[in-house]
Amino acid sequence: MKSSIGSRIINSFLIVILLTVSIIDILLISGYRQYYYNAIENNLRYRIDNAQELYQQNYSLYPIEEFAAEQVTLVPQNNHYQVQIIDTKGNVLSDSLGVFQDNVLVYNDVQKALNGNTVSRLGSVEYSKDSVMSVSAPLKTANGDINGVLRLTISLSDANAQIRYIAFLLLGISVLIIIISLLVGIILAKSIVKPIDELTRVAEQMADGHYKVRSNIDGSDELGKLGYTLNTLAEEILKKDQIKNDFISSISHELRTPLTSIKGWASILMNLNEDEKQLYFEGLEIIQNESDRLAKMVEELLDFSRYISGRITLDKDIFNLATTCKNICTQMEPKADLAHVHLSLELDNDIMVYLGDENRIKQLLINLIDNAIKFTEENGWVKLTSYTNNNQYIILVSDNGVGMSKDDLDHVKEKFYKGKHSKSHSGIGLSIADEIVKLHGGEMDIFSEENVGTTVKIALPYEKDLEVKNEA
Repeated sequence: MKSSIGSRIINSFLIVILLTVSIIDILLISGYRQYYYNAIENNLRYRIDNAQELYQQNYSLYPIEEFAAEQVTLVPQNNHYQVQIIDTKGNVLSDSLGVFQDNVLVYNDVQKALNGNTVSRLGSVEYSKDSVMSVSAPLKTANGDINGVLRLTISLSDANAQIRYIAFLLLGISVLIIIISLLVGIILAKSIVKPIDELTRVAEQMADGHYKVRSNIDGSDELGKLGYTLNTLAEEILKKDQIKNDFISSISHELRTPLTSIKGWASILMNLNEDEKQLYFEGLEIIQNESDRLAKMVEELLDFSRYISGRITLDKDIFNLATTCKNICTQMEPKADLAHVHLSLELDNDIMVYLGDENRIKQLLINLIDNAIKFTEENGWVKLTSYTNNNQYIILVSDNGVGMSKDDLDHVKEKFYKGKHSKSHSGIGLSIADEIVKLHGGEMDIFSEENVGTTVKIALPYEKDLEVKNEA
């Protein structure tokens, strides 16, 4: 990873720097060259304008040949310039360098000057290897007729040498910038890759099951947040693992208790005398109760397995939720009486038409009422309340039992979580109840306070204009 990400960062950084430096160099060199050439051209035009003015004042009435004979006095001497006087036929009448070309009409600046324009030209000449710049201007008579052309030409060898010097200087600076940028890129890449390597190491150890390892990456950037997330994930996994271990220990104990009772009473019954009939029936009753208890726990485990694997499907039908609540209270009343707990029902409407899985709703209510009775002391109360609110059926299961601590309340719906109370069992009852509510598109909230009581609130959305097919 280090090589891959590090090299990609360095390469990307280097490409950006190379492109930026190259573009800047090209713009600077082109700009400097243009500036230099413009300065030379302006100088040539200035000189040629002065020469035109002298010609107009002193020679415009005379033949072009006289001006050609005295052009040295009209254009200041300068060894860098070539001064040419050309007639309208393209013949060179005068040349300060003594180079008389046969036909100068091949140059476009001369042609355009004969048409009345002052024109510059960049190019080459036959008698020199250097590139040159020429400016040609028309010489006009007093009547405005073109009498010939004045042409100034200068070698660009010195200018090009200066431009090359500046270009090499810029390239040297650019190479230095690129080297410095490369070093900065390497340092930057290492500063990014190093924490990534640390996070990778931590993640690999976690993948091997070492959840106590922690990332030391701090900071508020993305890598710091990722390190914090990995640490939080490891802590949650440890918590879940501890809850799972507690669950396995608890369920093992819960399963062992009825099995021990069943086995013990089976042994006793096998050795009973014929006159111990009463003890015989008591033993059978205990075996039956413990078998029922064992079957219930196994059924809860099977349900729980189906829920977390997503294999539970609802068998939905239209039924009266109010009637279901009444039937469940009637069913649970003997258990409440046995625990000396008062169970009551409060409905604001006898008709609560609902589309859902009635058996699962019954399982949900039995689970919640059974829990409420279990955690309520003698002479306490449990109440099942139902009413309608904003297209939702609200079901409340309340009690004045032992309640829950804030810590238990934060985790009570989690899978495998078992409360600290001695009456807590497998720790999957409420998680199953929560899954049933979610499958029906509802929400389940739990409100509790220690030594005050607990209220479980279920909100089930319903459709309007439904009719009960068969009222039980």
